[in-house]
This record gives sequence, C-alpha cells and structure tokens, in this order.
Amino acid sequence: MTPREAATRLRQTSEERQEQVVEAAIREFAERGYEAASTAAIAERAGISQPYIYALFPSKRDLFLAAYDRVQGRIRATFREAARGAANPEEALERIGMTYPGLIADRYQLLMQLQAYAAAGDPELHGHISSGFRKLADDVARLSGATPRAVAEFFAAGMLANVTTVLGLPELCAPLWVAKHRGADLQAKPASTELPAAV
Repeated sequence: MTPREAATRLRQTSEERQEQVVEAAIREFAERGYEAASTAAIAERAGISQPYIYALFPSKRDLFLAAYDRVQGRIRATFREAARGAANPEEALERIGMTYPGLIADRYQLLMQLQAYAAAGDPELHGHISSGFRKLADDVARLSGATPRAVAEFFAAGMLANVTTVLGLPELCAPLWVAKHRGADLQAKPASTELPAAV
C-alpha cells in the first residue's frame, strides 16, 4: 500500500468513525439531554474509546451541535425533495407535510430535535440551534412560496405533531392532519412509549 493509499484509507476510517459517533450521539442526547449525556456513554455506543471522541470533536458542545445538524439536515433534505415539482404553495406544503410523520417516526430523531430546543437556553448553544431552525423555516418558505401565515401554521402543526407523537397521543393531532392532508392517518403507526434498544 502506498503512503497515499494509506492516508486515504485512514481518512475514510476517520470519516466512518465520525459518522458512527454522530449517530451514537443522537441516541445518547435524545435519551439523556445535553447536560446529562456523557461522552463516555457516546463512545461506548460507538464502540470507540472516549479519548478518540475528542480527536473527532473538540468538545461535547461541538458533538451535540453536530448531532443537531445531522437531524436538521435530514429534515431539510427530505423537505427539498418533497417540494420538487409542486404546482402551487398549497401543494408544496402538503407534499412537505406528508413526509413529516415518517421523519418523526424515528423516535431518536424526534427526541434529538426536542432536546436541542430545550438546550437552546444555554447561551453557548442558542445561536447555532436558533440559526438551524431559522434555516429550516426559510427553506419551507422558499420551497413552497407560501405566505408567512401559511408557513407559521405549517410549523405550528409540526410542533403539535412533535409533542403528540413523543407523548403517544397521535389522536390529538389527527384532526388537523386529516383536514390539511386529505385523510392521511397519523394513527396508522402510533409512536411507542418506549425507546428502541440501543445499538
């Protein structure tokens, strides 16, 4: 193996490890929150040593924000794809909204969102989390071309979906969902009240 090939392999391994750590961090932060989560527990979930966490991320704060960015990035990418080809703002919002139950069906992804909003009271986290949410809202406005009120109502419905899903009360959100999305059934896949087993 040439030095260049060895460097490429090492870089790929590092990137793969970083992916594993972020996914493990999403689970740990989702379950424990920012303050209670530990890098030792994240390292254990990822199958690496704790010192290696700090070779990949300078601090727990940086890892938390990377986990938040990963979840937000998935939502934004899904919304972009859903809105493609919509004929009007109403159709765009409907298409985007139809993707959301699938996104929050992953309880870890949903709880990571909620833990980030809770952690935003920390001044060191607030700016980044606030900016991430603003980018998501701007995406929806731009992709749909909807009015500010329609976008606000879209996010209000999304927050209701977040809360009722995490509490296992989808029937409270179902009337809004049916009205806005032509009968899509939020209760088809009710959220479990238990977290799946950790990997």
